[in-house]
Amino acid sequence: MKISTILDQIDLGSIALPTFQRGYVWNREQIRGLMMSLYRRYPVGSLLMWQTKTESTEVRGDAALPPGTVELLLDGQQRVTTLYGIMRGEAPKFFDGKASIFEGLRFHLDTEAFEFYTAAMKNDPHWINVTDVLQKGAEGAGEAILGLIETPELQSGLKEYSNKINALAGIGEIDIHMEQVTGEDKSIDVVVDIFNRVNSGGTKLSKGDLALAKICAEWPDARDEMRHRLKKWQEAGFHFKLDWLLRCVNTITTGEALFNALEGVDVVTFADGLRRAEKHVDYALNLLSTRLGLDHDRVLGSRYSFPVLARYIDQKGGTLNDPEERDRVLYWYVNTVLWGRYSGSTESVMNQDLAHIESLDGGIERLIGQLRQNRGNLRVTPEDFYAWSRGARFYPLLYMLTRQSNSKDWESGVGLSANLLGKGSTLHLHHIFPKSLLYEFGYNRPEVNSLANFTFLTQDTNLKVSNRNPAEYLTEYAETQPGVLESHWIPMDRELWHLENYEAFLMARRELLANAANSFLDGLLGRADIPVVEGPSEPVPEIALLPGGIADEEEERALMAVSDWLTQLGLPGGEFLYEAVDEETEEALVILDLAWPDGLQEGLSDPVALLLNEDSAIEKKANNAGFRFFTSIREFKAYVALEIMPVAKAAS
Repeated sequence: MKISTILDQIDLGSIALPTFQRGYVWNREQIRGLMMSLYRRYPVGSLLMWQTKTESTEVRGDAALPPGTVELLLDGQQRVTTLYGIMRGEAPKFFDGKASIFEGLRFHLDTEAFEFYTAAMKNDPHWINVTDVLQKGAEGAGEAILGLIETPELQSGLKEYSNKINALAGIGEIDIHMEQVTGEDKSIDVVVDIFNRVNSGGTKLSKGDLALAKICAEWPDARDEMRHRLKKWQEAGFHFKLDWLLRCVNTITTGEALFNALEGVDVVTFADGLRRAEKHVDYALNLLSTRLGLDHDRVLGSRYSFPVLARYIDQKGGTLNDPEERDRVLYWYVNTVLWGRYSGSTESVMNQDLAHIESLDGGIERLIGQLRQNRGNLRVTPEDFYAWSRGARFYPLLYMLTRQSNSKDWESGVGLSANLLGKGSTLHLHHIFPKSLLYEFGYNRPEVNSLANFTFLTQDTNLKVSNRNPAEYLTEYAETQPGVLESHWIPMDRELWHLENYEAFLMARRELLANAANSFLDGLLGRADIPVVEGPSEPVPEIALLPGGIADEEEERALMAVSDWLTQLGLPGGEFLYEAVDEETEEALVILDLAWPDGLQEGLSDPVALLLNEDSAIEKKANNAGFRFFTSIREFKAYVALEIMPVAKAAS
């Protein structure tokens, strides 16, 4: 079918987009690439359509559908939407995104390049407006050629330029092959399976996508309403996914973790559940920030505890008025972080915990009892601090202890409390034994970045200490600021401050950290007589000391720069410190520095990770978890440019 005919069929409602399709995700580089391919008459692939009865169809947008049957676009949404936006000068009714992305595309008569308008093009007649030509087909080409005749600077290349304009205008007459899925046996579940198989190299529709699609069929603004909440939390330093928020709404409205529970939820109930979810997540984030000091995304620890937490808060009327109950809830939350409660079979574990709080009487005690059944006990030991890197599960605990245990800045003596510094505070990670000195002394990366070598200081103090020998600067602070070192659980045996005694220093500090952690957690618990829930006893598992993670602030800055670069390109910034699991056993395998578990872009969506300064064992684990990984920023950016962006392919 000709491209112009496809667009006409969209206007008539004969071709539409099913609700389970994701929104538009292409960026301007991909738009340019498609137009270049069409101009050069390169193949751009076929379309897959689902022919189904109009009366049983749920589509995006508010276009009127014809009686009888309608063609639903299963594969090719990004291409068709792009063509509509460029050739019509506006987005189709099923469009989900910023329509301005299609505005201002220009074509250069000499270089035959497609670029979006910039001020530098203003006085150059070689740049012509692509939409002006394509909107009117042959008539548009004629008007553009007439403009050539009237422009003296273009007279010498009139014939060549006219041929190029006609080739551009002829894009609408290009035929695109269309495959059809037909038959009364093709239910929505069957078609979604076909969609996922066709897009096996792309982003598959998740269970959350399908659940939300059914809600959006009756409430088209549902996605936008949810994204509005996600943006608000992102601006506060917390990055959550749409599926995560949907899970919170699900647990609040149904008491279940599985998304299929939403099938019986009407729009009014869902909208109310979203309102309550926002309120309860706000409450939980404020509670974690003020009471535990967990005030930004990378120390939050266990975002998958939130659906259960939100359900509990909802059942309590939106607040935890009893201080003892509040602290026991926080005790449970911290322990879900430490022992990886939701790192495996999230839905089944979540349903188990939701059942424990179905009855509010003793609900939080049953949740804690379940953790004890799984662990045997919830005591922190020095061995638990053998982990390393900022991705370790005990890293948030170290940050929390610093913020809530009256730790003081070494230079100023000011307390590093959450209330004093507030959100957006600039606590900096400090290596007590400087990295450069330890590497010179022969220690390896995990030893250098041991959790027991971390503490937190203000930026000014961190810069002032820099890479000084701890035997020197710790001695100075011990004499000029009495008590500040002890507030960071620094062993006060000065012999341990020498480089040759680094391992003994770590052992001593792990002991102090474990004691501090247990003291703080016991204070949250308030009492120690919470029973283990009834059930078969299980062997106490060893804590998973997951390898990998961000070693220091230098690595973090480099990764954040990559994330920002991607965001500027219109791509997702990625998830920091992503805990990857085995696809079959769902066992936690490794912590990835920066990851895109759903891929960087729909249609180009192999799970991808960026790993900096990791060893081959970690790379192997990332591979076993199904991730394509890159070990240098340069290689990763080349991958984005060559495989995610279609420009290089179109220009070849």
